[in-house]
Amino acid sequence: MVQPTILQIRDIYYPFLAAFRVPANLLTIVILSRGNCGLSKCISVYMAAMATADLLVMIFNVIVYHICTYHFPHSFLSYTAVCKFIIYINSTSLNMSVWYTILFTVDRFVAICCQKFKTKYCRVRTAAAAITMVSVLIYFQSVPFLFAYKFQQIINNIHWGCLPRIDFFTSPAGVGFIWMQIVLTTLFPFALILLFNCLTVRRILVASRARRGLRGHSSENQSDPEMEDRRKSVILLFSVSGSFIVLWLTATFSPLTSGLTNTAHYRGDYTAPAYIATETGYMLMYLSSCTNTCIYAATQTKFREELKNVVKSPWTLILTLVKK
Repeated sequence: MVQPTILQIRDIYYPFLAAFRVPANLLTIVILSRGNCGLSKCISVYMAAMATADLLVMIFNVIVYHICTYHFPHSFLSYTAVCKFIIYINSTSLNMSVWYTILFTVDRFVAICCQKFKTKYCRVRTAAAAITMVSVLIYFQSVPFLFAYKFQQIINNIHWGCLPRIDFFTSPAGVGFIWMQIVLTTLFPFALILLFNCLTVRRILVASRARRGLRGHSSENQSDPEMEDRRKSVILLFSVSGSFIVLWLTATFSPLTSGLTNTAHYRGDYTAPAYIATETGYMLMYLSSCTNTCIYAATQTKFREELKNVVKSPWTLILTLVKK
């Protein structure tokens, strides 16, 4: 029997995504930790945190959940306790990826628009504290997922599989929790990112007009290092936040319209438009964890140079050893 087209696509898409994205995230973390990209230490901390969250998404959400659990339904990953933990860690990984992007957006807003507050906020210590606090809140906020599923069957006194608890998801507390997940993971982050980006654009336009007026018409053709640095910072900010919004749109609104949840274990009509839209949304959402490295490489010259050096270093070492 021929598989539905959407299942054939996901069978190719997720392994290819993981094969490309895991090494890319690891390279990004290594490059940013070296501190030779020409970025401030504060920005590097946020970008390294985003790369780490994207790596966790690739490992748990894509490799463990969408590849291993789907293709090996009778492995130890199907133990109820393990299955619950996977669902829990999937939620925390996605939330961290989202909220680290927000922290990065806020940091750039403060750096560009709040000059008096910049020296106090845009510091490594503040970035580390913000990332730690957000991570702890996310881990606590996702705890109800551990109680929202029950075992599917018992084999040799062992609980297998995960089924949603109807009493949980239909209760007022369960409905409130799911809506809180939707709001905190997509709707509220979208609003924050759009708000801070709009305020940043407004500030940049005002500052640019004022700076051109001070420099005078005679120096319009001369390069302005400060404006050039600001332009690169804005391109980086808008590329990261813009790609996040575009790639998360389908995943945000398709479940709201179709009512489907937990599509990885969906066993209904795989040709239904609702299922195809929801699965496509997940594919695009996970692709957003794959774009940041490409954005860094496209917008940051020193990042590209460091990337070449890191890629070349193992081969240089091998050639040196061979020559000796």
